[in-house]
Amino acid sequence: MFDDRYTLAFKLYPYERNADQDADTPARKPVVIMGGGPIGVATALDLGLQGIPVVVLDDHEGIGMGSRAICFAKRCLEIADRYGCGQPMLDKGVVWNLGKVFHKDGKVFEFNLLPEEGHQYPAFINLQQPYFEKFIVERVREAQAQGAPIELRGKNRVDTVEVKDDHVVLTITTPDGPYTLEADWLIGCDGAGSPLRGMLGLDFEGRVFQDSFLIADIKMKADFPTERWFWFEPSHGAGASTLLHKQPDDVWRVDFQIGWDVDRKEEMKEENIRRRLDAFLGDDVDYDMVWSSIYTFQCKRMENFRHGRVIFAGDAAHQVSPFGARGANSGMQDVDNLGWKLGLVVQGKAPDSLLDSYHQERAYGADENILNSTRATDFITPKSEVSHTFRNAVLALAKDHAFARPLVNSGRLSVPCTYDGLSLNGPDALEGGPERTRVGSPCPDAPLGDGFVLSQLGNGFRILTLNADAPDKISEDGITATRLALSGDQISDLLAERFLGDAQSAVYLIRPDQHVAARWDSYDETALRAALRKACGKKE
Repeated sequence: MFDDRYTLAFKLYPYERNADQDADTPARKPVVIMGGGPIGVATALDLGLQGIPVVVLDDHEGIGMGSRAICFAKRCLEIADRYGCGQPMLDKGVVWNLGKVFHKDGKVFEFNLLPEEGHQYPAFINLQQPYFEKFIVERVREAQAQGAPIELRGKNRVDTVEVKDDHVVLTITTPDGPYTLEADWLIGCDGAGSPLRGMLGLDFEGRVFQDSFLIADIKMKADFPTERWFWFEPSHGAGASTLLHKQPDDVWRVDFQIGWDVDRKEEMKEENIRRRLDAFLGDDVDYDMVWSSIYTFQCKRMENFRHGRVIFAGDAAHQVSPFGARGANSGMQDVDNLGWKLGLVVQGKAPDSLLDSYHQERAYGADENILNSTRATDFITPKSEVSHTFRNAVLALAKDHAFARPLVNSGRLSVPCTYDGLSLNGPDALEGGPERTRVGSPCPDAPLGDGFVLSQLGNGFRILTLNADAPDKISEDGITATRLALSGDQISDLLAERFLGDAQSAVYLIRPDQHVAARWDSYDETALRAALRKACGKKE
């Protein structure tokens, strides 16, 4: 099992012959997704829960070994919760909020990623990616049993793609031979090496950083606390930097910075990995090797995430370095953004130009992630004597002076993107409203009765009123927004702090992905209807 990333951890969608393989003419599907990883299956789940038929094509039959992504952020879990699979992830995952930064043998400082109360989900959980994928697939199976039109087809490899004006034609290879399938929409969720991107002659633009990092996942009993520990220039000498994380099942992630001019084949030999681990852990620590890999920092994205009837999401559209946990987390935000928009378009409730806003908003998010990831990379891997001296001076100052701590960058950890100033945003007319719920921002969670406000917002357009009157629902050109009305004692102090601020009343229009589309201090039917149309990409 060691270092065999192609071994299946969970064989969840074994090959089965389907009726489309025997059709006289190619079957036409509303949506086909290329890639059965977490982003592809989550997209299928989002669409399937809306009643939209969707087919996922994957060249394997399940989930590969190797933890790969392990840090799943609060926003990612909130999205999973809307899909119905957040709680199993939380139950299995290792919860952490605290991080510590070290330089050589000394602690520089520590930080709490979620210092406030009143959230259903923690700042982060550590959970091996195979488990994360498994819980999404299990939720798909539940949804299928309830009638959701989702198909997962293993051992269905897409070999060619032909893009037409109003559909896409795919040639697919299976153990029983090839067949052809047509799709109104094709979504590429096939990873950083995206074969689909290559078929269309598209590529990434960005930087590759000249350094190498060795991941070793090991199984051991250890007394380390459940925290994120990061060392700059650790005294053990096993790497120029080291990162330690705990995962479920007594598995630990150790990440060594090993330099650019290394012999990767030599470094991947088990005895050489153990040499580094022994120097870090001590010779008296027993452990088993689970998985290993060497990777290079890359910060890249496609110029456009939409190409006619083909749309890209996750690592197929953008890639960042792992420090900061921005890969899978930003991919799930892609799903969150794309699902409701494509759903409205497929159902004929919105123009397909709405999908241009998917690129606009998620490219905005990708650029934000790339900026933060690039800054982290430059800090972790200084490429000149001057930048190295500056980095170490910042670490020295940060130990005793709080002002220097924001300059320390061991990977700015993933937070959701706020779509400031973008095309779907309506008016921000809440005088004294909190900055954190400004238009374009994702709604924060807060206690509400025995539960939390995000779980009450659900998956559709919502009118959230606080101490304000409004109709129970508004329908505008086929789109309905329903009201969640809160007043008096229903509004906890934390909910008031996060949604009212200094205002006495508020009316929010909230999108299906729980981003704020518009807000006012009182209900204005004309303004709300216009904001609802704008949020759906329609003319006001």
